[in-house]
Amino acid sequence: MEIQPIRSDADHEAALREIDRLWNAEVGTDDGDRLEILAVLVHKYEEKIYPATRVAPLDMLKFMMEQGDRTQKDLAGLLGSRSRASEIMNGKRELTLDNIRLLAREWRIPAAALVGDMERA
Repeated sequence: MEIQPIRSDADHEAALREIDRLWNAEVGTDDGDRLEILAVLVHKYEEKIYPATRVAPLDMLKFMMEQGDRTQKDLAGLLGSRSRASEIMNGKRELTLDNIRLLAREWRIPAAALVGDMERA
């Protein structure tokens, strides 16, 4: 099994094609082992070339509201306060742990995405 490091976009594309070819390989076989190793190499390359950026909780909240066709009025209804919703949406008030739990439960927003300073990352 000859596997090379992924150092370029061409190497990356070749590895992705090979992963596609091996996709249904059984675990523990030579092809299964090759698939697993290539997946790790691709993941590491993508982390290096396309690093994830941290999104500020307020930006995440706004994005999730937009995706769910929700408005500030909907947020006020959920939180029980128009002024609190306004302060949160304007970055003047942080989400509380109770707010985060409520948003996670009711709107299915990952709690981890709402933790941190509300200012832009």
